[in-house]
Amino acid sequence: MSRWGEPGEQSLARVWGVAALVQAIGDSLAARFAGCVVRGEISGFTRAASGHGYFTLKDERGQASLRCAMFRRSLSQVDFQPTEGMLVEARGNLAVYEARGELQLVVEGLQRAGAGALYEQFLRLKARLESEGLFDAARKRSVSAYPRRIGVVTSLAAAALQDVLTALARRAPHVEVVVAPAAVQGVEAPAQLVQALAALTLAHHGGLTLDAVIVCRGGGSMEDLWSFNDERVVRAVVGCPVPVISGVGHETDITLVDFAADLRAPTPTAAAEMVARDLGDARAQLDALAQHLSRRVGQRLDGQAQRLDQLAFRMARPSQRLGQQGQRLHVLDHRMLAALQRRVQDAGQTLPGLQSRMSRAVGIQLTQARARVVSRGERLEALSPQRVLERGYAWLADEAGHAITSVGQAQANQAVSAVLADGVLHLRVTDADAPVETESAISPAH
Repeated sequence: MSRWGEPGEQSLARVWGVAALVQAIGDSLAARFAGCVVRGEISGFTRAASGHGYFTLKDERGQASLRCAMFRRSLSQVDFQPTEGMLVEARGNLAVYEARGELQLVVEGLQRAGAGALYEQFLRLKARLESEGLFDAARKRSVSAYPRRIGVVTSLAAAALQDVLTALARRAPHVEVVVAPAAVQGVEAPAQLVQALAALTLAHHGGLTLDAVIVCRGGGSMEDLWSFNDERVVRAVVGCPVPVISGVGHETDITLVDFAADLRAPTPTAAAEMVARDLGDARAQLDALAQHLSRRVGQRLDGQAQRLDQLAFRMARPSQRLGQQGQRLHVLDHRMLAALQRRVQDAGQTLPGLQSRMSRAVGIQLTQARARVVSRGERLEALSPQRVLERGYAWLADEAGHAITSVGQAQANQAVSAVLADGVLHLRVTDADAPVETESAISPAH
């Protein structure tokens, strides 16, 4: 029996050079798998300085991977940014990278898996709900740093539930967990998710107070996570009376529930870590606060003790305190007497001047008053009836003493009296003529 390498075998086996063998394999693959389309998740996408892109396509279950190269011309025609975990369909030619002898896919076209309708539906629904304000940052609520009871909405069979429970048991074992089970994938999932949130809301209003609700599940494709893009589920999350934390999928998975929730976590475990603070950290903070409080209380007590000592020292010698107060009172009394004396002296100096000013003012006032009296007396004298009579006028009166001011008041043979400046004449009327209109009714007596 002959072995490989023996003289008889050399005539039967072909010896390949490395480059020739790799090139032959590449030619065979290119001929056999020309223009193939591969579906998988992007991993490790990088863009070189040359503009070429390099990444790995992984099987959705993570059981296989394929290295990919996409040259700048083809990459420039992609209308989205390839990201970690994105499910895509890559079209290209299978080849061998000769420098390392590695299998690779030279990608000529790239699109989201199923992108067409499903992703467009996602974008349209996102735009409509966003226009209604369901994703506004202003309506987001803060999550309590120290919750006592939280709700969890997920499948009982999901690994996400065990991740959340494990994280909570490790970080905050005192936190009570209320699980509302629901399907997280499939046709029935949206309705069950809404029902689970409604059950937690009813329990919250019924006295089972919740501080937060976690909605979670593991990663998957867009189709797998589509229940969390359902409009009913999004509105149920917005309407929940307590803050909602979304822990749906992996860090690269995005759903509409992530936008509607008050807080988004990259994974279910991260959601549990966000909602419940680590017990060790809380205890360490409490210890630090207790030490700080103890120091401050000690400082305050020391300060008050010193103040008390000072007061006790002052109270121990009341006679000295009384003496100090007596001296102060004596000084104040002396200052008050000195001030009064200065006030009296100042008043004595100003009194003669004030008296002189008052005398002058009184003299002026008297002179002015006398002048006014003389002036008014002269005016009164000028208006005296006696002065009128001295100018040749008479005052006529009947026997009863009534003044006669009109010819019509006199009758023939009527006795009248005429009062002159120096006496009275008793007269009798011989005749009474009406006065001439142009003549004065009063004429001088003759």
